[in-house]
Amino acid sequence: MSELRIRTAAPADLDAVLAFWRTAAEGTSISDDRDGVERLLARDPEALVLAESEGDLVGTVIAGFDGWRCHLYRLAVHPGHRRRGVGSALLAAAEERFVRLGGRRGDAMVLTRNATAHHAWRAAGYTAQEQWRRWVKPLA
Repeated sequence: MSELRIRTAAPADLDAVLAFWRTAAEGTSISDDRDGVERLLARDPEALVLAESEGDLVGTVIAGFDGWRCHLYRLAVHPGHRRRGVGSALLAAAEERFVRLGGRRGDAMVLTRNATAHHAWRAAGYTAQEQWRRWVKPLA
């Protein structure tokens, strides 16, 4: 694989990121629209981290820190670039960001049915906390 470039997203990247998630991300979110990602970048311009290879978007992760907890969302790698270190490079960048901001522990949202992701997260040193369940309520 050619050299991997890790950088934070800019507003000009949003359409490409949204299209990428339709190809590479597992599942969808209520926030997977331009308004949602624009709000993310307005609030935390360094939260959306991109991986590029030869100028092409090959991976993403959202590394959100609210001052209390470090949250990881939308770790996605293009199917043609998986198992080449892209996800590991994105997680390393996210974890470095968290440490720089004073974070102490990262947590990830991972779909229960996504066994492939479970292996990847485990390989990265993360463990499932079976005692927790996510509770949600749409606010629209």
